[in-house]
Amino acid sequence: MCTSLSYSDAAGKVYFGRTLELTIDLPYEIAYFPAGLAARSAVEGLPALDYTPRYGVLAVTMPARIPTPDKPITFADLKVLEGLNDQGLTFSVLSYPAAGGTHQSVAVTRAVLSASDLGAWTLGQFATVAQVREALATQPVVLQPLAILGGVESPFHYVVHDATGAALVIEFNRGVMSVYDNPVGVMTNGPEFPWHLTNLNNYTFLTNVDAAAGTFGRYRAVQPDSGIATAGLPASNTSVGRFVRAAFYAQYTEKAASPDLAVLTLAHILNNFDRARGVTIDYPSAGGGHLEVAGLEDKSGTAYATEFTSWTSLSDLDRKLFFIRDYTSLNFTRFDLTELAQLKEPKVIPLKKLNGGAPDATPVLKGVAAA
Repeated sequence: MCTSLSYSDAAGKVYFGRTLELTIDLPYEIAYFPAGLAARSAVEGLPALDYTPRYGVLAVTMPARIPTPDKPITFADLKVLEGLNDQGLTFSVLSYPAAGGTHQSVAVTRAVLSASDLGAWTLGQFATVAQVREALATQPVVLQPLAILGGVESPFHYVVHDATGAALVIEFNRGVMSVYDNPVGVMTNGPEFPWHLTNLNNYTFLTNVDAAAGTFGRYRAVQPDSGIATAGLPASNTSVGRFVRAAFYAQYTEKAASPDLAVLTLAHILNNFDRARGVTIDYPSAGGGHLEVAGLEDKSGTAYATEFTSWTSLSDLDRKLFFIRDYTSLNFTRFDLTELAQLKEPKVIPLKKLNGGAPDATPVLKGVAAA
């Protein structure tokens, strides 16, 4: 469903990329949240959390509810799925169906943060992973049923990366929140993050050095091509297989000599996780782990579901550049957060409207009406 990883260039500068896979194309919105714009996170029956973001944020967003004629979607309804702030901090939402469950009680006098607002709160408030970890130690976070996902309780885990290379995984495992340092810089979906790290112990034999020849009895076998080093990588698109492959590519891909080349290199890495429609299919009668979005069912009448890469994003954490492409394009569109920092009002543009047409969409976003 999702693959995320960090990559470093020859100078040690950090880049982050991820893919998002679903069974249906959704109305994603590119949104800019300016610094200083008052924000609120509210959970029914508990005190709301009010805060004023310190940093500008560019994000891929989705509404948390289904619009109605008398209650259309507003900017406040948009929730961050993927984002970068003007300090080089990233935040990503990845599917994790085991998240829901019984919650620890929260004092009625304490303002709580909805997990749906975790992205906006994190990117708006903090510049480093260390700051996020410290804040989460005292900030209660509560999962909420999401109407647009059929009432499922925020079935996600969350990853945070900063420009130093530090990374966190924030995980709600059956309702209990855990915050893990991520020494690999890679995340996919279930099982829980510590399980993925343990599973890497089964792949210590991996190396990027081809063993091009071997002897069997008196027969000397020689490879007719290069690339045998990757034979031990898991081939499936499961979250377990993708985690191992992502760790391998992040570890062994050549370190680029310049930032521009590093972004291109990261794009090449992410291409290994790009999934075309129909490559794997699931019949409804057989079950499956897909996220079903209320009010947006497939009307084509097809008898199966197929996950595909809805979009891929890249972040240059040093230069504060964000790149994105959707399924209909092989070209990335760029946004410059340093330039967007001049904005004082929120801006929103549908991802589909970009469609790979503008190599730099910063002026396009600046030119749209305030949200």
